[in-house]
Amino acid sequence: MFKKKPQIKPAAPLRSSDRRKTADSIIETFQLSPPTPSDVTPEQKAEATTKHTALRNSLLPDNVQSARFTTTHGPDLKQVSGTVYIGSHEGEDARILWWQVDGKMYPSVYTLWRNPNIVPLLHTPDIVIRKLQGGADLMTPGLAGGPPFSARAKKGAVAAIASTERPSVPVAVGVCAIEVSALEKVQGQRGHAVENLHWVGDELWSYSPSEKPGRNPPEEIEGWLKESDDRGLGAGTEELDLDEADGEGGVSLNGHSDGPSAEGQANGEHAEAGNAEDAETVQEESARQGSSEMSQKEIDDAFRAAFLYGVYHHKTTQSLAPSFGLVFPLSQSSTMSNLIQPFLPAFTPEQSNQLQMKKTSWKSIKKFVKAMDKEKLVKSKDKDGNETVIIDIDFNDPTIANFKPYRLPKKETMAGTSLGRDDKATEQIDTGDDSVGQKLQVVSYFKPTTKLQPLFASASKQLFTPPEVREIINAYIEQESLLSETNKRLVRLNPTLGNAVFDGSGSLDKEVLAKGSVPRDALIDRILHAMNTSYAIVRNDTDASAVKAKSGTPPKLQITLETRSGNKTVTKVSGLEAYYIPPRPFADELRKVCAGSTSVEPLAGATKKNEKEVMEVMIQGPQRDAVVKALEGRGVNARWVEVLDKTKKKR
Repeated sequence: MFKKKPQIKPAAPLRSSDRRKTADSIIETFQLSPPTPSDVTPEQKAEATTKHTALRNSLLPDNVQSARFTTTHGPDLKQVSGTVYIGSHEGEDARILWWQVDGKMYPSVYTLWRNPNIVPLLHTPDIVIRKLQGGADLMTPGLAGGPPFSARAKKGAVAAIASTERPSVPVAVGVCAIEVSALEKVQGQRGHAVENLHWVGDELWSYSPSEKPGRNPPEEIEGWLKESDDRGLGAGTEELDLDEADGEGGVSLNGHSDGPSAEGQANGEHAEAGNAEDAETVQEESARQGSSEMSQKEIDDAFRAAFLYGVYHHKTTQSLAPSFGLVFPLSQSSTMSNLIQPFLPAFTPEQSNQLQMKKTSWKSIKKFVKAMDKEKLVKSKDKDGNETVIIDIDFNDPTIANFKPYRLPKKETMAGTSLGRDDKATEQIDTGDDSVGQKLQVVSYFKPTTKLQPLFASASKQLFTPPEVREIINAYIEQESLLSETNKRLVRLNPTLGNAVFDGSGSLDKEVLAKGSVPRDALIDRILHAMNTSYAIVRNDTDASAVKAKSGTPPKLQITLETRSGNKTVTKVSGLEAYYIPPRPFADELRKVCAGSTSVEPLAGATKKNEKEVMEVMIQGPQRDAVVKALEGRGVNARWVEVLDKTKKKR
């Protein structure tokens, strides 16, 4: 749920009454406090009240704040809204402790590390944990340490997941998709066991109001360790074996390799493939069993299903955009790169080699488009004699409307693991864009003019930040004994201030000069406005003093929406270079995210002589939100972005 950064609104303190009410609701929902007998003594009642208050404070400390958030979840990227609860315990920095969606509360790993046993704890091998931290669900064959499993692991119950190597440290939170407690065996079973919602390494874990990195898990938690020992986890995991002969590095259960691996199951590689069977796709099954060639019919079916998936994806994710985000006519290359290739079920290098258009019965994308036209899924026409373009798609056709999505390979599988890079795929591939995840800071400087130089004579530099200007002016006022004796907020003017600051150009200059005094804040503000401005954009942990300042005010990143060819909207982005963002990798990311074509061209009239070219990225469709989100992932604050919408009609 939090693989991508959620949009979190400003947090507000939670009222004491609301905090107690929310904490009591959590205690009741998760059954954390035993019922109090009716025949207790006053001393026992007082002790129970003390324990209850301590439990409240442990779950929701008194400094907790709440904020609304919005994110996407599931294969259809359904928009989800809810509330996060941010707080800190003594000696710790503030973190998201709970989040609430549809009235149901979920604990973060930070809450689980401090409050053992508030939810059932399940275990899986460490190799599967790495898949969970990529967003995969925990599949039934991936369960370790049972049966029996925790009696509280009922269907719909919130559950924690830990590695068998560190069984007392929860690293993921999810919801049981089945009655895990009722399982009598896991070998040979299929299906989701736990729907993964949050894990160490996701955006909820890394969120911090002070922008500190996420906290690493502890080595051991005594409260959780007791539960693991009581369940005999060590004995339960003895049968698990890492099968080195498995080409995908999967976990074979009980030493057998004739079924899907635990890793593969945790990766969710068994979902529907456009049919009603709850089984692995033909491609995935054949890959694990080492089968050789796919038949031409299987390749044809894969390409047709990929095209339908691409259209369905646009229809469900961009429902408010004109033509669901597709800009017609669609060229052959655009159809292949945006509607087919991303949705091919290529899980292994062998499948990637077999799933080629030239190995289909159509042999070319041109004939494929004409075949879709013959099925009346699309309308096409020949262009320039050698290309067939799609001019319309029947989005209401039952084949598209009733399409059932199937599981797709992870990005690292398609781009890395399928090429034999295993788990290091995303670490070793150089995307050419090191701006992702960077931290940016815009520092403003002020330089005194010639008239103001006497006020800064004691300073050894020429550029000052606003606090430094204030400090120097205050020191000058004290040195010259200019504070009014009757009102410490007023500063008496001396000849230097009168000539350098109040030279008669301002509307209030005559009044100030006539009175002979001015409020201290007004004086400092007037001096700042009279100084020359400079700025520096500082990246990551670079010392601001080491970055050469540029004159003027910080440039704005420009996002422009405009209409072309009558009714087609495009989104343009410029000014990326100033914020250390390479335009071409940025355009490549948006091309995949927006499933539309992009281009990078020099911005006309923006480059001066002997300067580097200023590039402009153009994306098909109204993609302002996607651009802003991509910029946020590169450390760009919304204050540094200027949006111009030229598509709105003038009144």
